[in-house]
Amino acid sequence: MLGAMAAPLLLLALAAAGDPWWSKPVAQPPLPAVVDEAWCQNPIDRFVLARLEAQGLSPSPRASEEQLRRRAHLVLTGIVPVAGDRRELGHEERVAALVGSLPFAEHQARHWLDLARFAETHGFEMNQPRAGAWRYRDWVVAALREDMPYGEFLARQVAGDLFEDDAATGFLVAGPWDEVKSPDPVLTAEQRQAELADMANAVSTGFLGLTLACARCHDHKFDPVSQAEYFAFEALFAGVQHGARPMRRPGDAARIQELEEQLLRTEAELETLTAGLGPGLRPPVDPAGNREDLDGVEARGLRFTILATRDGSEPCIDEVEVLAGEVNLALGAAVRTGGDYQGNPRHRPEHLNDGLYGNDRSWISSTRGEGWFELTWEGLHAVDQVRWARDRDRVFEDRLAEDYRLEVLLGDGSWHEVAGGADRLKAGADPFEARAAAAEDPGVRRGLQPLLDRRRSARDALASLTTGRLVYAGRFEEPAPTRRLHRGEVTQPREEVRPGLPQALGDLQLAADAPEAERRAALGQWLAAPDNPLAPRVLANRVWAWHFGTGLVATTSDVGVMGELPSHPDLLDWLAAELVASGGSLHHLHRLIATSATWQQASRWRAEPAQADGASRLLWRFPPRRVEAEVLRDSILAVAGALDRTPGGPGFSLFEPNDNYVRNYLPLDRYGPEGLRRMLYATQVRMEREGTFGAFDAPDGGQVCPERGRSTTPLQALALLNSPFVLEQADALAARLRAELPGQVEDQVRRAFLLTLGEEPSATDLEQALDLVARHRLAALTRALFNSNAFLFIP
Repeated sequence: MLGAMAAPLLLLALAAAGDPWWSKPVAQPPLPAVVDEAWCQNPIDRFVLARLEAQGLSPSPRASEEQLRRRAHLVLTGIVPVAGDRRELGHEERVAALVGSLPFAEHQARHWLDLARFAETHGFEMNQPRAGAWRYRDWVVAALREDMPYGEFLARQVAGDLFEDDAATGFLVAGPWDEVKSPDPVLTAEQRQAELADMANAVSTGFLGLTLACARCHDHKFDPVSQAEYFAFEALFAGVQHGARPMRRPGDAARIQELEEQLLRTEAELETLTAGLGPGLRPPVDPAGNREDLDGVEARGLRFTILATRDGSEPCIDEVEVLAGEVNLALGAAVRTGGDYQGNPRHRPEHLNDGLYGNDRSWISSTRGEGWFELTWEGLHAVDQVRWARDRDRVFEDRLAEDYRLEVLLGDGSWHEVAGGADRLKAGADPFEARAAAAEDPGVRRGLQPLLDRRRSARDALASLTTGRLVYAGRFEEPAPTRRLHRGEVTQPREEVRPGLPQALGDLQLAADAPEAERRAALGQWLAAPDNPLAPRVLANRVWAWHFGTGLVATTSDVGVMGELPSHPDLLDWLAAELVASGGSLHHLHRLIATSATWQQASRWRAEPAQADGASRLLWRFPPRRVEAEVLRDSILAVAGALDRTPGGPGFSLFEPNDNYVRNYLPLDRYGPEGLRRMLYATQVRMEREGTFGAFDAPDGGQVCPERGRSTTPLQALALLNSPFVLEQADALAARLRAELPGQVEDQVRRAFLLTLGEEPSATDLEQALDLVARHRLAALTRALFNSNAFLFIP
């Protein structure tokens, strides 16, 4: 029946390759005529009712006020209504109050993070955590709460760094990343291709609803996308690399410049005032770079011996430069070491002097706290300076050599010590403060203190702006040319392609050698354009799915020929046009849907319409569904009075602590106070699921998750009935009831039903519940209510 109803759209979907239906401009269709106009609350209802009347069906009666109250809270905020939620509000007032609230933004962010394949570890065999990945999660929450226009919301996730909105581009690198690189260049190239394919797929399916990745190895079999066009799209992200970077915010650049100038002035004044005071120790070693001045000593080699690291672990050296005038003698020098860390391909001796910076091109010793290496070159040269670092990218500060010795190889074959860590201050010490402290005159010390305080304040503020706020949102570099790969094989490059879109969608007017930032800026501008044919359709369809459990196009990430046909194609275009007309307000769309008569229908099953439309695709009722894993956990905590609603910041762990090189994640049985926040704020571990609620179809971050599965398994029942978490919260709810209503068993039972299910118990339920409490205590009842379908399902 649905196929027949969608026949007009079928003709569009099977149109000529150059004219696919999804490339049509968004236009608001006229409202259809209906017989029962009184039923309609807003234009949405006219489209739904027209389809029902055409099939001889009628909508369901309106749900009860308590059902609508519970539904509004669960669908919009992901938490059951609890004490303090205002019952006297009418439905429209309640929806208006909930949309835009912090709980609303948190719940809607969870939907988006599923789509973003968000997790806070890399995945693969090591599955190490990501520094600052949580900042992208918080950015999504903030953007949805402030109702950022949808075009800007999408555009910033591909180019936010160009607007000093760094956390937004966490979308691009939210997927899995294989950090262990292979020494085989073919395997390394395949790893890089997998990274780019992940980014291209996330953007194309998530923002555009198109399976462009199907054209990675050959022309798309169904949609008009050639293999060359796929690689043109992939080229838009060719300069994006996985990694963390210091996060900027609007205004940071000007503030950084101001602080740097203030620091220079203050240190120049301190240098003048403290000259000659104290022992003259050099500053502490800096993970990002250190300089050793050697005064032109004639040498043909350098030996670097590490005697101790700051944290006691195996020392790591990023890159060593040995300068004779303008010549770096280290480049091309022979390398010898005392041992290499576990043969890891990222940490090899040849990385000591390959001219490349960063942790991924470094050397690590095989001995904890110690190690050595030598560089030797042809002939004697006057060495002026040695430069070395732990990580010039300022991402890693562990494994830092703090006590060390530098020796040069003289012409007679002997080694001569020229520098070391003995004359350096230890970590946390400051040369100006050391000089001031050594001053004999107390008046001098007092006079220097204001300058020292000003310097410390400026340095702390500068560090916070430049290195203290890491965000895992990608690093950007100028890309190499992109070539089409025959059969998708990295060993079979063919013609060069210029970055751009499939022809059916438009032309970004980019040159083949367009700079990296220009590529993403052009894509972001196109995504945000009001005449974009796909972005508003796809996003409106997703919002509909978040409300009803299924989109108007059920395959929310595939609106192409092989996706399911829309159940209400005109309604989809109307919603998309309304989203554009509202200035891109997602809040407006949520309010519109939640206040429609369609949304307010009862969910009760009815035999006659069910025979014609068993899946409720025609929306003759509100389709009931089980709540998501996060909603279940958060609601249990809320009802028990234990939910900590503290928003944002680093997440809490669902797993036992461990710092193994290859991480092993064992789910926790019990949680401390920090583990009682909303599940959104749990650190998302890729490829691992939490012990209790992971069984309820929670995604593992391994890939894009546009729609969650809805399984029914014994593990779910067992986890909800017997897990320590549920038992503890059942006890907590029982304790809450006894504290609120001491000695009043029947009132405690009634209150338990109101808190968990939102309604008074029937006479039969009350009688059975009192009997259960009499025989097994109050916690047995609260545990049973947490396991009831009425608690688990959206009414």
